[in-house]
Amino acid sequence: MPSKQDIAILRNLANQVAEIAALPIQAQKRDLWCKLNGLNPERPMVAIDQVCWNEMNVDDELTLQCQTPLTRQYEENLRQTLYKWKHMPGDLVVDDFIKISKVVNGMNGNSFDLGVHVQESTLSTDSANGVVSHAYLNQFNTAEDLEKIKMPVISYNKAETDRRVAVAHEIFDGILDIRLDGVDPYLSVWDALSTWMSVEGMMYAMVDDPELMLDLANRLVACYMSGLDQLEREGLLVGQQEWIHCTGAWTDDLPGKNFDKTKPLTKDIWMFGLAQPFSSVSPPMFDEFEIMPNMPLFERFGLVYYGCCDPLDRKMEEVLRIPNLKKVSVSPWAKKEPCAEALGRGYVFSGKPSPAVLVPDSFDEDALRKDLLESIAVCKRYGCPLELILKDISTVKHQPKRLWRWAEIAMECVMQ
Repeated sequence: MPSKQDIAILRNLANQVAEIAALPIQAQKRDLWCKLNGLNPERPMVAIDQVCWNEMNVDDELTLQCQTPLTRQYEENLRQTLYKWKHMPGDLVVDDFIKISKVVNGMNGNSFDLGVHVQESTLSTDSANGVVSHAYLNQFNTAEDLEKIKMPVISYNKAETDRRVAVAHEIFDGILDIRLDGVDPYLSVWDALSTWMSVEGMMYAMVDDPELMLDLANRLVACYMSGLDQLEREGLLVGQQEWIHCTGAWTDDLPGKNFDKTKPLTKDIWMFGLAQPFSSVSPPMFDEFEIMPNMPLFERFGLVYYGCCDPLDRKMEEVLRIPNLKKVSVSPWAKKEPCAEALGRGYVFSGKPSPAVLVPDSFDEDALRKDLLESIAVCKRYGCPLELILKDISTVKHQPKRLWRWAEIAMECVMQ
């Protein structure tokens, strides 16, 4: 069990979080996210995620004091929640519980263990920043290499899970609820293959050996389908998602009919789909290598949020063929007008303002406001439900107040 000192630190932070979670505004924000995802928004929503936390510490607000890896992990999460609420809340919802993830064998985090391990070299310009450059070794050159990819074998480590739950109760009982959480699966085919082959190797192979690449895509989808079947069978899927990727997941459309909270199904949750390395491929190739192979996955989930940093403005026809699609990412590299025209009132326009505005020597608030208002205007023109999600924030030039100001300006814009 943690030391008395660590428990005291965590209970103090948890009390602060609990006070915030009890505020009426939390229920109001959840309702606003539900309305957005129900395509009947009151206003555009705002969120900030994937923060360069190594540059954010002010007045020791993020300085960890606990001593063990587990208590420091809890402390970091609590301090970051308090920091976001104080300085850059946007439409953040602060919950009154601590999530404990079930310990599941056969998973690497939220990704299935398929027996392939990344072989790479990395280059860093800031040892405190987790954003680094990667050079990947290509491990797939022939049809025989497909045998390297193994079907996942899933099992539940209940003993270790129970131990972690007991520790959480010891720390947080009487302040925050403890919620046991299942796997929220990450299912990108091409993000995985880009780390196993390198982006260059993958792109050349799509032209030189398309049959191999389709076989690889279909192999991964089959592995994912098998893994999902096992998670469903063992009751190990996440039952409720507050966030899907970087956006609010609250919705009245989920879970599905006949929901069994002891055995959530994929039809009860969101899927996050993406093919970031496909930014430069043609729409027909995007359809052939991404949309068609992934159809079995899209079809089994309750709702789908599609896209990330990949610009989809030239591929909207293909994206809109995805079953159960609810929201679509419009990256900083996508043209807003064709995306808004295609999405109309039928889907959420998940706008991703560029984090590059935070980097120049001079922070241009006027340019930021102009960009945000442009997104709001184009979505109003076509009736698109809109969210503004700032993510992939690699640096703020060690000036955290820039991010605080971004949040203030974004909220000013959506409240107009």
